[in-house]
Amino acid sequence: MDKVRLGFIGAGGIANRHLDVLRGFEDVQIVALSDPSQDRARDLAGRVGAVDYGDYRAMLDREPLDAVYICIPPSAHGEIESTLVERGLPFFVEKPLAVDGATAERILRDVERKGLVTAVGYHWRYLDTTEEAQALLASNPARLALGYWLDSTPPPAWWAREAQSGGQMIEQTTHIFDLARLLVGEVERVSAFGGTTRRERFPDLDIYDVTTANLQFASGAVGNMASTCLLNWSHRVGLHLFGDGMTIELGANEIMIDVGRGRPVRGAQGDPVVREDRDFIDAVLGRENRIRSPYREAIKTHRLTVAANQSAREGRMIDLTENEAAHV
Repeated sequence: MDKVRLGFIGAGGIANRHLDVLRGFEDVQIVALSDPSQDRARDLAGRVGAVDYGDYRAMLDREPLDAVYICIPPSAHGEIESTLVERGLPFFVEKPLAVDGATAERILRDVERKGLVTAVGYHWRYLDTTEEAQALLASNPARLALGYWLDSTPPPAWWAREAQSGGQMIEQTTHIFDLARLLVGEVERVSAFGGTTRRERFPDLDIYDVTTANLQFASGAVGNMASTCLLNWSHRVGLHLFGDGMTIELGANEIMIDVGRGRPVRGAQGDPVVREDRDFIDAVLGRENRIRSPYREAIKTHRLTVAANQSAREGRMIDLTENEAAHV
């Protein structure tokens, strides 16, 4: 194939982000978009010269596609992925993989059985600043990891409902959990706590709006992930790592490396979304597969955030080595 014929399921903000990138690739054709709000699908499809659908099944039945992007709310995962697997269609799916663990595990089994090309949108893995941190940590491993997602409550109504989003750790801070796994290693135990503040502006909110998760890594390193959506601005989002005589602070757009000679900061270079989209398209075309977060890798982060949420709800430490053994 010379050109990947793409379909999109979901026409929200993150779909717009990927479309802006993909429409610039000469080996990609945006064929069709589907969304339960067909007006939204129509508006977005009109921008890229695609056909719009209100039902993804109709799109799959009528359009010859080579791959699909899935950009949907967390609670909508499951049937869509199963349908794509049945049809043998590679897919790129935005995080999180689901609101629960069982749905994602079922999808993984189907994907592995079919041997499909998959990618998950953990774009922090594609930052050049992340690559710089990896190089430094290879000879001086992190022993303490402090992660933060201290921000406002996103506007979509589904985000504040646990049954629809999974909560902040699963839906949002998952990027920082994933980065910690990449740079520090696998987590063996997690103990988390959470609380909810009643706010008139969000009468239907039932997620924890403050959480803290303590992590024990297999390497012996320890960490903490702090999250809140109580603010009216983005205060801090990132991961701070501490090794022998070295501190690394990673944000969405910069890196600071402190070795006792000041706090030099440099901005990230390049667009990580361009890089992750390029890798997915190349893999679909049969070129070298450089995808940094296929479904099998991403589910390890999902297991961790689900375990953190479970720990907070049940008031007990969760041993992930037991959970991992059950999935082998």
